[in-house]
Amino acid sequence: MSTNNNALPRPSASHSLTLRLKISNSPGTLGRVTSLIGEVGGDIGAIDIAGFEKECIIRDITINVRDSAHGEEIVRRLQELKDISVVNVSDRTFLMHLGGKINVTNKVPLRTRDDLSMAYTPGVARVCMAIHDQPENVYKLTIKRNSVAVITDGSAVLGLGNIGPEAALPVMEGKAMLFKEFGKIDAYPICLATQDPEEIIRTVKNIAPVFGGINLEDISAPRCFEIETRLKQELDIPVFHDDQHGTAVVVLAALYNALKIVKKEMSDLKVVVSGVGAAGVACSKILMAAGVKNIVGFDRTGAIYAGRAEQMNYMKEWFAAHTNPNGLKGTIQEALVGADLYLGLSGPGTINASDLSKMNRDPIVFAMANPTPEVMPEAAQPYVRIMATGRSDYPNQINNVLCFPGIFRGALDCHASDINEEMKLAAAEAIASVISANELNEDYIIPGVFNPRVAEAVAEAVAKAARKSGVARKQAHPIGEHDDWGMAGDY
Repeated sequence: MSTNNNALPRPSASHSLTLRLKISNSPGTLGRVTSLIGEVGGDIGAIDIAGFEKECIIRDITINVRDSAHGEEIVRRLQELKDISVVNVSDRTFLMHLGGKINVTNKVPLRTRDDLSMAYTPGVARVCMAIHDQPENVYKLTIKRNSVAVITDGSAVLGLGNIGPEAALPVMEGKAMLFKEFGKIDAYPICLATQDPEEIIRTVKNIAPVFGGINLEDISAPRCFEIETRLKQELDIPVFHDDQHGTAVVVLAALYNALKIVKKEMSDLKVVVSGVGAAGVACSKILMAAGVKNIVGFDRTGAIYAGRAEQMNYMKEWFAAHTNPNGLKGTIQEALVGADLYLGLSGPGTINASDLSKMNRDPIVFAMANPTPEVMPEAAQPYVRIMATGRSDYPNQINNVLCFPGIFRGALDCHASDINEEMKLAAAEAIASVISANELNEDYIIPGVFNPRVAEAVAEAVAKAARKSGVARKQAHPIGEHDDWGMAGDY
């Protein structure tokens, strides 16, 4: 794979510092501070007065930087300025994570003996027996109806790799926050101290009675395929590996809208996939389900084709048997000749920007490696019609948060036993539909993650697809009907 000398990444809030500076109260001193920060590439967000001392003003300056080294460079340069003292440096991201990012709160008050007798003993015994006598009541009378377990073994966390369950916990907490914020779902981070597939499967099955759905997260391939397949077979609640299917759904949604702009059909596309891991396989599968016929995939070894023996596993064998119809064995640069979509799910430096010049007219590039894409948008701009990444600081962010809250919301609402292909395709169409024909353009093919219409549209479409495909155990409420618990006769 070639080296790509892309432009430096932009400063972002993910590397955000608050600098407390003691600045001489003399004309021009603050200007020297802000000028230096700008010269070194920092992005100033706010300047606040924190206090006064004799002949000095204490100011808090919040800046976004590119990475830790960039922040250290800015601090060092500020320390060299005359009449400036760096009092303290706070990393805003670490401050957000202090003590964790989520907690559990009660839904009902617990202030009196009456409250206690209903919430706990002796009144709770009646509720227990109502579930014992009619097990489906667990959805009405417990947190199961709105709870998802976020399960990881810490083996493939973001771009960090196999960092273990404790180090994975901040990511799983963040995932739980997203479930709550966008899907109004209570999600619980569960990081397992094992990477044995059988033990993971057994553990998840044993805790499943508490949850209405299982979200698998950051489990390395190919183990993630086996774990998901087995759990889907052996549990009666939805199991969803978001790294695979969440990515795939949002990629398909973005492609639906991109094709409206370039006026191409799914069946006519040539797609080059860089990175055939969990996400690469899932994206390829959903693209094929949507009508794509010509996909060529690449891993670190090279092109994947029928008969390749090096660095294969059972999922890559499947991939080889169902893609690359022309049996290409060459380089990714050769595969890009005449390609309509480059789908990057690998890492930075996979291709050079100039390689994109070989693509078909109106090329589409989804470069989704994080934090540094396979090719930076600035470098790709001369060669592509539509560009998307996984980053929030560029247009067209392909982000799983557009998918999983709505998918689980819809699945929980209809008590689905599975999240099937029909539900995933419906979710992709729903995400794409949020952007109207008047809004659609090259820099807006996918909704923003804070668009309030997305989760609602996805949930509605997913529940409808679940009912149509036969995996919903609860039909839609007639107008005016609610789940309020009635008199004893209801159970």
